[in-house]
Amino acid sequence: MVIQGSELPGLACRPEPDEPGYRNVHVALFTKSKERPTLVVPRNPWLATEPVAGDSTAARWELPVTVKHDDDGYDFGGPFVRGPREDRHLGLAWGELLGDGTLRMFRGAKLRLVDVPPDLIAEAMRPEHRLVARVRLTDTNGNPVCARLHPPYLEWSAEPGPPPAVGTR
Repeated sequence: MVIQGSELPGLACRPEPDEPGYRNVHVALFTKSKERPTLVVPRNPWLATEPVAGDSTAARWELPVTVKHDDDGYDFGGPFVRGPREDRHLGLAWGELLGDGTLRMFRGAKLRLVDVPPDLIAEAMRPEHRLVARVRLTDTNGNPVCARLHPPYLEWSAEPGPPPAVGTR
């Protein structure tokens, strides 16, 4: 699977007028795996990996997702998949990147896998295809997107791609 992010909000933001705001803003992918370099997210059992600076022109993450199909439909698993079956999703963490190996999170975004149409999942499971999420990372107020993402902030597609290589991302 691939997540492609565009329209990042910048290195500083103030989502709530009553708060002081944030600097050195980054967005990272939530994971439970330590196979990639990770950052600690205080007060959160998940880790953050592959942080992208908020002033970057784009963000891109490639990740494995296990897909199973049974009488109840599709189900998803792997070190990046969060939530119970009825709310399986990938998570993006927005936070201040600190110099001590932590990401002080102030917002999160859900890319709900359970919202992907079944025919699109089937297409993405074909040989040499993959599921792609295109995410607009800035909201209408110029702040990092958060909560459960929907169009126009999130678009799913199944696209041709290279077969996954063992041991790479």
